[in-house]
Amino acid sequence: MHDLSGRTALVVGGSSGIGRATAALMLDRGAAVWIAGRTQAKLDAALASFGADARAQSVALDMTDGASIKTGLSGIEDASLDALTVTASSAVHGPFSELAVEEARAMFDSKFWGPYRLARAALPKLRDGGAITFFSGVLSRRPGLNCSALGAVNAAVEGLARDLALELEPRLRVNCVSPGMVRTEAYAKVPADKREAMYEGTGASLPVGRVGLPEEIAEATVFAAFNTYLTGQVLDVDGGHTIRQYATR
Repeated sequence: MHDLSGRTALVVGGSSGIGRATAALMLDRGAAVWIAGRTQAKLDAALASFGADARAQSVALDMTDGASIKTGLSGIEDASLDALTVTASSAVHGPFSELAVEEARAMFDSKFWGPYRLARAALPKLRDGGAITFFSGVLSRRPGLNCSALGAVNAAVEGLARDLALELEPRLRVNCVSPGMVRTEAYAKVPADKREAMYEGTGASLPVGRVGLPEEIAEATVFAAFNTYLTGQVLDVDGGHTIRQYATR
């Protein structure tokens, strides 16, 4: 688990946030890592942040586009990957009665069908004994107001992970990481003062007393990808969100 020398991983969403932290941790432990995302400039910046490590490479691809996936994966040799990790995500919020169906559908296309397409296309790239790790989120089993579509897509991703763990065994293991709120670029568009208030408010409601850091989720993600006795599981790395106390004390 601590020495990943000789292992190779593809981290989709590896140019920022949890994905970049995951790729950095894998590199630190000796693995070779491909990072993938839609924007080459962001991929280049991530590679630079790794210190131009020769074991880090990038590939541009869009999970919502089958042709883009095929082209992106074409540069990766068959049976060369020990792990496929899909941290790239999409989220929309809004009341069920008001959120446009098109917005919810676009989120499903990105957060569910994207990983579905990618995992299917990447099967030949994965070595026997390898692993696929998806990402969901706490709303799958602990719903919140104005988050029905997001909770539904998270639940769908978790269902896919469990089903594929059975269908692809024993050749591959499949798991899902379910993070709580984490300080990442996902909230970059929220004004700084409101963002900090959101972090503080959510953190105060959690047993750990704060929101998470990308590096903490990365630790669980690497565990899911390389622990050879783990499959069909959803790892909640959420600061205790699933036992969060909503009632006023």
